[in-house]
Amino acid sequence: FSALGSDSNAFTSYDQTAYFGTVERNKLKALLTLEADRMQNALINAEQLTSEKRVVISELQGYENNPDYRLNRAVMRAAFPNSPYGLTVGGTKADVEKFTVDKVWEYYRKYYSPDNATLVVVGDFETEPTLAAIAEIFGKVPDREKTGERSQETGDKKNSPSASPTSSSSPSRPKSSPIVLREPGAAATLQVVYPLPDVNNPDVPALDVMNYILTEGRSSRIYQALVESGIASAADGGTANLIAGGWYELSATAAPGQELTKIDRVLQQAIANLQEKGVTAAELNRAKEQVRSTIILNNRDISSQATQLGNDQTTAGDYRYTDRYLAALNKVSVADIKRVATTYLAPNKRTVGMFEPTQIAGKSAPGAAGTGQTAESFNAGPPVDPAQVAKYLPPIDASTTPALAKLPEEFTLSNGLQVLLLPDPSTPTVTLSGYIKAGTEFDKGKQGGLASLTADNLMNGTKTKDALALAKALEDLGANLGFTASREGVLAAGYSLKTDLPVLIGTFADVMQNANFPSKELELERQRALTKLKLELDNPARVAQRKFQQTIYPANHPFHSFPTENSLKNISREDLLAFYQKHYRPDRTTLTLLGDFNPSSVRSLLEKQLVSWKDSGKPPTIAYPPAPLPEKVVRLNPIMPGKTQSITLMGYKGIDRKDPRYYSALVLNQILGGDTLSSRLGSEIRDRLGLTYGIYSTFQAGMHPGPFLIRMQTAPEDASRAVASTRNVLQQIHKQGVTEAEVQAAKRSLTSNYTVSLANPDELASTILMNAVYGLGEAELRSFPQKIQSVTLAQVNLAAKELLQPDNLAVVTAGPAVATTQGKK
Repeated sequence: FSALGSDSNAFTSYDQTAYFGTVERNKLKALLTLEADRMQNALINAEQLTSEKRVVISELQGYENNPDYRLNRAVMRAAFPNSPYGLTVGGTKADVEKFTVDKVWEYYRKYYSPDNATLVVVGDFETEPTLAAIAEIFGKVPDREKTGERSQETGDKKNSPSASPTSSSSPSRPKSSPIVLREPGAAATLQVVYPLPDVNNPDVPALDVMNYILTEGRSSRIYQALVESGIASAADGGTANLIAGGWYELSATAAPGQELTKIDRVLQQAIANLQEKGVTAAELNRAKEQVRSTIILNNRDISSQATQLGNDQTTAGDYRYTDRYLAALNKVSVADIKRVATTYLAPNKRTVGMFEPTQIAGKSAPGAAGTGQTAESFNAGPPVDPAQVAKYLPPIDASTTPALAKLPEEFTLSNGLQVLLLPDPSTPTVTLSGYIKAGTEFDKGKQGGLASLTADNLMNGTKTKDALALAKALEDLGANLGFTASREGVLAAGYSLKTDLPVLIGTFADVMQNANFPSKELELERQRALTKLKLELDNPARVAQRKFQQTIYPANHPFHSFPTENSLKNISREDLLAFYQKHYRPDRTTLTLLGDFNPSSVRSLLEKQLVSWKDSGKPPTIAYPPAPLPEKVVRLNPIMPGKTQSITLMGYKGIDRKDPRYYSALVLNQILGGDTLSSRLGSEIRDRLGLTYGIYSTFQAGMHPGPFLIRMQTAPEDASRAVASTRNVLQQIHKQGVTEAEVQAAKRSLTSNYTVSLANPDELASTILMNAVYGLGEAELRSFPQKIQSVTLAQVNLAAKELLQPDNLAVVTAGPAVATTQGKK
């Protein structure tokens, strides 16, 4: 699949396993051929199963690092003791250890069959020839039932009433007896689950509307009751409606100093108020519009459309289910909301779980540092030969050529704001993607978190609208706008239906020019930031990232600083106002709009709304000091209590986006670790050695040199071996280089994946935006594939010599204690 250039993956959920791939149109038949082959000819042997079991156990153990996962597992088991829905999708370590070749083979032969499968094809193709190709390719796959390979009892179990959570799996635990987990962690969490009916029950649309009224957006009832009141830092909810039943889950994370019992009382009161007093017509209409808009906005690309159709057919038994659902949604009434809330959210039906942390995150032992030189030798195996892989590739239609990407219209307002517009009438939606050069690189001294806190507060009020008014203006229309600070800039992301674009642009313009950072909202946001920090310090991946960057960048480097509890507490409203006035400038802002609109009308709207935004003086700049490579391999192991898996980051300072070696580095990285299954690292560390569920490498090239890093998750006892084996792969490529066949395969994969990615509106808008931010010119949108294709073997091997430094690595492993070279922990 990688050699074909397919953007492929797979997932298993409660009711289905799905394999999906997106390719250029001339590769459709080849993709169908590979999928048909997978359905009937999978090679399942003892060696492969042993390796795969090991990496799957690593994945499952990684979930155990998250207290929310552990709590949800206990709650679902108690809520649905007699249903498969009470089990975790991936099973447990004990489950996986029991799997034999015979068991896996029996399962494969029983369920991987045309009569048990749905095939969905969405995109640019001709229907009749495609149907003929499907009949030719999949018509050869045997029907397991007709050939006697599937027992009769398999067929209808999924629709058996005994499997329904609402019929026989109601909670056995009374509401007065919540499940309580007391384990190491960061923040107290509440989870509540109610059984719901199956996907085809006529109450499903009303239940979704009820959930949106309760939990969706700032104007929702539970958000107002829990988050805006300051007793919770986060609150969420969601419905799941499947073949044999479903559930409604509510969750909340306690704010510092708040009790879960209090949060639960407020939650119950919010539900009781809805049951007793019902909802208003305004709430009903807002929620229905949010549900409708969400469905449309979530299906703007062909991959999402295919997923929806496949899920509708598999789960609901009708690929037109969403059409029927939307028609039923229009009919949901105020009375329906009160009725379903009373029927399904009765107190005696709920199962409650509480996670109470026993140890504050961030208080872990510092761990040991060493050179990382191991006594053992883990020689890298031979790389997978792309020429061997090519033997199994089906023929590709070379008679068609990919269409050239349409270039955006680019202009600059009189105040310096750069705008890029790309009309796309394929869906009635608009995507807004913006960039303001006001990132965390400008956090100074003891003000770590200032840029993020400023961005997080932008939607908390302006000179004419408070936070709730801003939220309702968008939520009433099902639109969304948010801001996130990254290292080098603040990213703005907005979505709306095409008719609501003026409101989206108007809101963006308002917060860019008139944000006023109300004190009350700032304090609530600060508490949420403190809770978020605690959760990050209890997350091995975030701890590893923090320690890694502070190791490869010196203390005076903008990429070294991170928020701390003290820095967040010491930031004042005046600090936010000063940062906002200094860094939020039109001449440091780039805005991309993509969707169904008239460019001239949008340009007039932008000029009207944003031309009065002014700046003064020269834009702020910041010096970037050198970040030399480590003189040797530096090994760090931040020890985190209560964790079962380790996250390892390896690397050093890399290159910037305009480095002349950038395109060669992309090809090199694709070969090294760009694909966790087909790359050198994936083939060696995952497939041959079975040490990790996933490993990848990347050059994080921005306006300034970001890290080159390799990331993997392992069992703690496997971490040192995985690190040593990874270094050997780096040594192998650094010294011996790669092959011409690998370069050609990597180039095909990169260019194909790039073309496929541009079919996603979010990806396309982001690519257009960042090309402009990096000063690459609008032509980069089209010329990127050609630049990749022009990379030579000699250039890739030179990049390997210059950019891979296996003896100068920072290696950070966060999680349980691991053995280092000196035998220490």
